[in-house]
Amino acid sequence: MRTAPIRQPSTERTPGPTPPDGPARPTPLASLSQVPWDRIQDSTGSAAAIPLLLDRIARGEPDTAHAALDELRKRICQYGFVVEQATAATVPFLWELAQLPQVSCRARIIRLLKDIAAARQWENTAAVYPKLLSHRENHVVWERAARQAVRARRGDLRRLLSEKDAEVTRATAELARTLGE
Repeated sequence: MRTAPIRQPSTERTPGPTPPDGPARPTPLASLSQVPWDRIQDSTGSAAAIPLLLDRIARGEPDTAHAALDELRKRICQYGFVVEQATAATVPFLWELAQLPQVSCRARIIRLLKDIAAARQWENTAAVYPKLLSHRENHVVWERAARQAVRARRGDLRRLLSEKDAEVTRATAELARTLGE
């Protein structure tokens, strides 16, 4: 009686999966965990909820994304001109989201960046009441850091100005004017 040959495991290496064409695309918001959100403040207290809001903006359906952006705005740029400690840490993620075509509220994100770049509430108040500068929580420093965080990524303006979405290009042009570009 004949038996079937026993297959021996191969010792040859087989090539792994073929990578997709083009450069690898990073996962949106991949570096969120590098920010100590639980140790910085937004307008509600701890900024620990900001990563969830950013994720909802990135991955949510339009209604979910818009609601998350409204909540985020209240936490980092209340009333459109009052920034918080967490604002500067949030800005790079806003720039990232503004450039992702799948994000439904990109123009609104760009307008939020414009508001942050224009914020001078605490600085103007400190000019009249210099004692503000000696408080443990120095809002003027937070405001300046937030404005600088927006300016640091102004090189992204050119790409956003070339977008096909007219609302995105309009909002980007407003941001560029605010930044003096």
